[in-house]
Amino acid sequence: MAQTIKITATDGSAVVFVDEIIGAGGMKDVYFSPDKSYVVAFFRDKQDFNAKDRLQNITGIYRERIFNSAGGDYWKDLYCWPTKIVEYNGKLGLVCPTYQKHFFFSTGSINGDFLGIKGKEKEGKWYASAKNQNKFLAPEEKGDWFKYFQVCIRISRAVRRLHAAGLAHSDLSYKNVLIDPTSGKAAIIDIDGLVVPGKYPPDVLGTPDFIAPEVIATKHLKIGDPARKLPCIATDRHALAVMVYMYLLYRHPLRGGKVHDLDSAKDEELSMGLKALFVEHPTDKTNRVKVDQLHPSQLPQGDPTKTPYTVCGPYLKKLFDRAFVEALHVPNLRPTAGEWEDALLKTVDLMQPCQNPKCDHKWFVFDNTTKPKCPFCGTEYKGILPVLNLYSSRSAGKFTPDDYRLMVYHNQYLYQWHVNKNISANEKLTDIQKKPVGYFVFHGNKWLLINQRLTDLEDKTEGKKIPIGQAVELSDGKQILLSKEEGGRLVIVQLASN
Repeated sequence: MAQTIKITATDGSAVVFVDEIIGAGGMKDVYFSPDKSYVVAFFRDKQDFNAKDRLQNITGIYRERIFNSAGGDYWKDLYCWPTKIVEYNGKLGLVCPTYQKHFFFSTGSINGDFLGIKGKEKEGKWYASAKNQNKFLAPEEKGDWFKYFQVCIRISRAVRRLHAAGLAHSDLSYKNVLIDPTSGKAAIIDIDGLVVPGKYPPDVLGTPDFIAPEVIATKHLKIGDPARKLPCIATDRHALAVMVYMYLLYRHPLRGGKVHDLDSAKDEELSMGLKALFVEHPTDKTNRVKVDQLHPSQLPQGDPTKTPYTVCGPYLKKLFDRAFVEALHVPNLRPTAGEWEDALLKTVDLMQPCQNPKCDHKWFVFDNTTKPKCPFCGTEYKGILPVLNLYSSRSAGKFTPDDYRLMVYHNQYLYQWHVNKNISANEKLTDIQKKPVGYFVFHGNKWLLINQRLTDLEDKTEGKKIPIGQAVELSDGKQILLSKEEGGRLVIVQLASN
């Protein structure tokens, strides 16, 4: 029976752990507390003054800025953030909360968990490739496409908050993100390597697949060389773009069929660095995926001609073009985490449930056609499909288009952020703003919006108010005022039918 050890953290509090290694990372050995509510991770190598100072700031001032400010509780689920520093037997360690239960596999792999991953943590890499999805994971672990969007929103939001605090993760990758596609949850881990520009340099260059091209292209230069590029906020932005692409499409945006050098190490360095090229580049087709070189388990998702990145909708296509075409080698042009968050949120409002109960993805993004169909299973949408075009008021009585649409499906909710342009679906929402204000139903061969909490709801076409508890029909061309407040929105209904 392993013994229990009690030590004192640098903040004076007691820390207890069981003297049995339960996990080992690249730099640390990990031990459970007796009740498993937290872990203690000790660095194997001696940490210098700079490393200690960094850890003191991460567990101190940076942690306080994020968690002790207004709405700080929201972030506790999005990071596994170290809380204390300890020293034992000459080794420096960190205390971290234990990962939440949903971040451990409940079923694991197929065939009675033949890989033995049940109970292990859901490292993001399990979900970022078609091979893992198609060949190994049990169906109960996979989730649906809508949930992957929620995962990406949470990751983008967490990265946005880090960057707002002036911090860079430096090793943002599927290795350092836990995700749960069955609930749409995500958490960023390995926070102890945070980079503070000008103060704490990065410990690592990153994880292959996610290292920015400029970091790889200049890694041969000495650390002090001004031309050498190191992990920072701009490189995090590249890693985030790669992650979003991989979680939504199950393939890598830069790993195509182009060979730059017969030496595999040099070829890898060039294809991910100086010569990096988007596999779906609109004009340069030299790095297209060679489907005959793919393993059957990578299909169909590994073939961009079957599921091109455009299936992610117009807002994400725009950002993928920026990230992998215009800004791939121009770091300061890369989309910010906030831009990814906004585009993902707007895309979620374009999603439709697939009418094929056997479709693996279960959802798709409306393709702006009169005959929409699921790009994954090919099922055409049958019936009348309302598309709500949103306009907002900049001045009394004048409405301008918001480049924002809301697709309608049965039992879908309407929220405050749909009703008012000045409300954003983020961590700042109040409890009342999180509650639905209405919902949509298909009843008696008509689409209806049921008013739950809107005091200004008005059918402008008919010139009548819609009281709470009443419904307004969504007919083609119908104009519906959602709110008279500043930033309040007007809806113009479009009906697509098949």
